[in-house]
Amino acid sequence: MINMITIFAMASERSGTKYLAELFKYNIKNCVSKHEPFLFDMFGKPIYWYQQNEVEKIRRRFKLKKLIIDSYRADVYVETSHAFLKSFADVAMEFYPDMKLIHVLRNPLENAKSQFNRPVWVGEPEQQSYRNPIFTYRGNDKKMYLKWTLTGKEQIFQETEGPLNRYQKLLLQWIELENRSMNLLQKYNKYRDCYTLVMPRDFNDEKKIRDMLSSFNLTLNKNDIFMNVDRNTAKSPTLVTDEEYYQLYDLITRVPNKYLNIFRDPPYTQCDWAKLLVKH
Repeated sequence: MINMITIFAMASERSGTKYLAELFKYNIKNCVSKHEPFLFDMFGKPIYWYQQNEVEKIRRRFKLKKLIIDSYRADVYVETSHAFLKSFADVAMEFYPDMKLIHVLRNPLENAKSQFNRPVWVGEPEQQSYRNPIFTYRGNDKKMYLKWTLTGKEQIFQETEGPLNRYQKLLLQWIELENRSMNLLQKYNKYRDCYTLVMPRDFNDEKKIRDMLSSFNLTLNKNDIFMNVDRNTAKSPTLVTDEEYYQLYDLITRVPNKYLNIFRDPPYTQCDWAKLLVKH
């Protein structure tokens, strides 16, 4: 059995995960690097099962995914899919307890706006034009959900006061996933196995990328790191308006403090936008 190094990303959608997967693909020796695997991607129903606490269903699905991962017989397996936090992080930890983690941070205003522009939504779509069966599934409640997002039934959505528009739901999803990241690190004491990257700043810093790869004891294909890899670029620029700053401010006044306390501490305090997520 090959002693394979497994690396998963703790990241939201539209956070540079495609670029990150390509960096490993082109730079690391004997490495299988996936952005969003075609088979057993763990989107859709596993996200629904997670909020329903139907762990055994997730575990059965992940066992099939594990067969594929192990079949590569690579030195390194990397997966940068945002499904990790949304559905299978805890189950993956059962089978790969020595895994390494990359925590990717992007300004939540930009992250939500990039998703908003696609368009992406959380919960049952309000517009009929979004109800494309290729991109959606029906939960046990017979409602329709987008395959790649949270359901909107998670506790954080229930505990946040007042109505939420589509942009605010995407912001709240980002907050929920960051809480899951911090909970995962604490629950499994994975702090030493986690490397944090701030997007886009660190993605363009070869020294930072080299330090990350070195921290995981990975072998480079060449001495030089190839940085000019494919990026999953947006069709239109991600421009955050004053109105969206107001939408975040309004949201933060209504989110329970227990979901915001993490932003008072590292790694978030290295980001200027973290202060926008703390009540004053």
